[in-house]
Amino acid sequence: MSKPTTIRIYLQTNHLNQPPKPINPINQSTNLPELQPEKNTMKKALLLIFSLLAIITVGAGRAAADDTKTAKETKTWSAKTSRDDYHIGSGDILEIVTWKEPDFSREEVLVRLDGKLTFPLLNDIQAAGQTPLELKRVIEEGLKTYVSNPVVTVNVRNPLSKQFYILGEVVNTGQYPLAKHLTVLQAFALAGGFTEWASKKEIILLRHEEGQDKIYIINYKNIVKGNDLSQNIKLKADDTIIVP
Repeated sequence: MSKPTTIRIYLQTNHLNQPPKPINPINQSTNLPELQPEKNTMKKALLLIFSLLAIITVGAGRAAADDTKTAKETKTWSAKTSRDDYHIGSGDILEIVTWKEPDFSREEVLVRLDGKLTFPLLNDIQAAGQTPLELKRVIEEGLKTYVSNPVVTVNVRNPLSKQFYILGEVVNTGQYPLAKHLTVLQAFALAGGFTEWASKKEIILLRHEEGQDKIYIINYKNIVKGNDLSQNIKLKADDTIIVP
C-alpha cells in the first residue's frame, strides 16, 4: 500500500513544480491593446497626407501668383521698350491715326529711303531716327493749325528697317527680322543651325557703324564652352553674319 502512496505524492509534486503556462494574447478576453497602435498609426498617416495636400495647394497658389506677376512685369517692360526704345528707320511701315479725324489718319505710311514720310497738309516729315512717341508729338504740333487739340497715335506696323542677314554654311540663309534684342547665338538658331561643313571658329560679322564698316571674328565654340561669352554679340539693324 505504501507504493501507490509514493506515486501519488510524486505526481502532485511534479504538478506543483511545473512553471506557469504563459498566457496567449490571442486568448485574452479583449484585444484592444493590440489594435490601439494601429489606429494611432492610421490617424498619423491621414494627418500627414492632409498636411502635404495643404502645402501643395498653397505652393501652387503662390506659383500661379508669381507667374501672373511675372507676366504683368514682362508685358509692361515690352510695351515700354517698343514705345520708348524703338527708333523708326527707312523702310518701316507706320500707322498714323488722329482721333476723330479720318482725313488726318493713314493705315500705311512708308518711311522713304531719305528717312521722311509724307502726311496730309504737313508735307514731308523727318521720321527716321525718332521714336514713335517723338513722331507723334511732331505731328500733333503740326496739326494744331488745322485741328483743335489733335490726339495722334503712331504705330509701327512693319519694322522693315530692322533686319539682319545670315549667309554661308547655315541651314536657312536669308534675311530675318530683328524683332527683339537678338544675339549671335540666337541668330544661328533662327537660321536652323550649321551645316556639316561650317567653320565654327572663323565666323564673320559685318557691321556699318559710325560711318565705317567693321569686321568682328566670332568663335562659336568658345561661346558655347563659356570661354569667351563677350563674342556672343548683340545684333543691330543691317548686320550681316557670314559662316564660312
